[in-house]
Amino acid sequence: MKYLFTAMLATLLTGCAGPDIQQYQAVTPQLDPAEYFSGVTDAWGMFQKRNGEVTKRFHVEITGSQQDGVLTLDERFRYDDGTTQQRVWRLVRDGEGRWRGTAADVQGEAQGTAAGNALRWQYTLLLPVDGTSYAMQFDDWMFLIDRCTMINRASMRKFGIEFGQVTLTFRRRACNP
Repeated sequence: MKYLFTAMLATLLTGCAGPDIQQYQAVTPQLDPAEYFSGVTDAWGMFQKRNGEVTKRFHVEITGSQQDGVLTLDERFRYDDGTTQQRVWRLVRDGEGRWRGTAADVQGEAQGTAAGNALRWQYTLLLPVDGTSYAMQFDDWMFLIDRCTMINRASMRKFGIEFGQVTLTFRRRACNP
């Protein structure tokens, strides 16, 4: 019985595992976050509850610049209800295909791994809701479609339970595919 339980648990955990970033290693175009986010990028996105209901839509203007090995992303959000928000990321390379980053509303350091056309970005965001901040774990998967366009799908979790997903489409302003 103990072996059956162990086998079932292993199967369950394996079934919950996501894709391995390395499976995208040979996929082109290759994504270099420093190259893609240099300059101005627009993104359009939405937040969905775990039942699929869209509860928030937004536009983000991202201005990326590099200095002394630091990629700074100044994100300006405008939500469908008229509210605005700013987040400034500071990212640094941490070896081949690895990135780490900080932002004022991110707890600790974000960790990222790039391979081929993909970037997996994981962090804990302090999300304000009705005057209280909740530490939510984000697991972002970004995929470069062509040199101008990228799609991002993020899962938002707390205590391992998914609360919703964020989907974004990025488009570089000064870019011709």
